[in-house]
Amino acid sequence: MPAMGDIYLLLGTNLGDRENNLQIAKEQLTVHQLTIKKESSIYETAAWGIEDQPSFLNQVVIIDSDKNPERILIIINIIEGLMGRVRNEKWAQRLIDIDILYFRDMVLDKPRLKIPHPEIQNRRFTLAPLVELAADFRHPVNGKTQLEMLRECPDSLRAEVFQAEV
Repeated sequence: MPAMGDIYLLLGTNLGDRENNLQIAKEQLTVHQLTIKKESSIYETAAWGIEDQPSFLNQVVIIDSDKNPERILIIINIIEGLMGRVRNEKWAQRLIDIDILYFRDMVLDKPRLKIPHPEIQNRRFTLAPLVELAADFRHPVNGKTQLEMLRECPDSLRAEVFQAEV
């Protein structure tokens, strides 16, 4: 069972050296004093929303921090900007995307920040790595475990553990 202090982030990328993008993002989180406690396997999934683009690599990391959610969002935006993220259209290709999935057991509904992430239950690429790390962790709004949500997930896209080419 995860500690109540856990903060769950989803990292995603579908441009350039995708594995390296994930690694750089994790290094940047650490540089900004967000301690990575645990990380899931890397999952590969076809693009969601706009399908005519390269497939994504996604990974969930559990971090620990004494920073508040708004400060962590600022850090995430800084990291995405440093890595070349351009925000143009929803679901577009991206070098890096970092989302706050859960922030402890907090529920927050602000225009720029919603916690838990409102689409968790609809995205297999989010739920598969969450189940790997915290299958029994309960969503603070709907009360379901990550495993229950994965079993009920309407997303038909497969999320498979990524195998790097050697």
